[in-house]
Amino acid sequence: MKIALIGATGMVGAVMLRVLEERNFPISELLLVASEASVGKQLTFKGKPHTVIGLKTAVEAKPEIAIFSAGGSTSLEWAPKFAEAGTTVIDNSSAWRMDPTKKLVVPEINASSLTAADKIIANPNCSTIQMVLALFPLHKKYKMKRVVVSTYQSVSGTGVKAVQQMENEMAGVKGEMAYHYPIHRNAIPHCDVFEENGYTKEEMKLAREPQKILDDRTFSVSATAVRIPTAGGHSESVNVEFLNDFDLSDVRKLLHDTPGITVQDNPDTNTYPMPLYANDKDEVFVGRLRRDETQPNTLNMWIVSDNLRKGAATNAVQIAEYLVAHKLV
Repeated sequence: MKIALIGATGMVGAVMLRVLEERNFPISELLLVASEASVGKQLTFKGKPHTVIGLKTAVEAKPEIAIFSAGGSTSLEWAPKFAEAGTTVIDNSSAWRMDPTKKLVVPEINASSLTAADKIIANPNCSTIQMVLALFPLHKKYKMKRVVVSTYQSVSGTGVKAVQQMENEMAGVKGEMAYHYPIHRNAIPHCDVFEENGYTKEEMKLAREPQKILDDRTFSVSATAVRIPTAGGHSESVNVEFLNDFDLSDVRKLLHDTPGITVQDNPDTNTYPMPLYANDKDEVFVGRLRRDETQPNTLNMWIVSDNLRKGAATNAVQIAEYLVAHKLV
């Protein structure tokens, strides 16, 4: 299996390399791809050095799978070129997510919809993945009506420049700013760019993507996305109103029995999800399960996951694993 990793020198690319190695993904040849500025650099995979190549060279090599983590403009330009060469593309940017001709996939939920004809597959937004994975089993049983989510998102979701800004501020060092304001000792209610409706692009991803993943537009999502000074791991406060009533013990069991979810929910022992626990793990952690006492059939929950792993790299690799296992490449 010849695999190309586009954006190999980036923050998510580095995690993807680690995930591919940890999961022992079947690779006969690995192509590490980046912008022209990085061509010729050396990266290590499974103890062996690999030389970074350019996009044109990678397309000509005709890999079976190309995993993209290089930004939307790169994906829009180059994913079709890989697809035309017969490569199946798994794209981690927002470029193809809402394209009606492309599938938006969380493997535990809708990988079964994939076919060999799907040459460009979209990886959902990091915040969407963890939320929809926790909501999926509950929606199947109780039918969601409305979801209100507030996110508490790590600076790593912005990228290495934002991580450096936070570290500089913590050390009292002046440096390049990824945000309009300091992030250390602050919370910025501004993730991505603002759209005409007053919501940010990140908030609208949370509103639109779950409907596509679940193939259901009978529920709605209202989101507020906030950047906080944590180095890794996104957290979400989720209030979900169902059409049907639920029992909290059944909710816990449903979540406990869902692959990819770990329930941490015991107030007596101060057990609840935190980025500290989720760091460098693939699970989605769910806790603080309780009824909303202000209206019927409504649940409050707290969801945490490592945004660079299940929120990006691991989900993409899991899609690739599904394609290989089901001989779709």
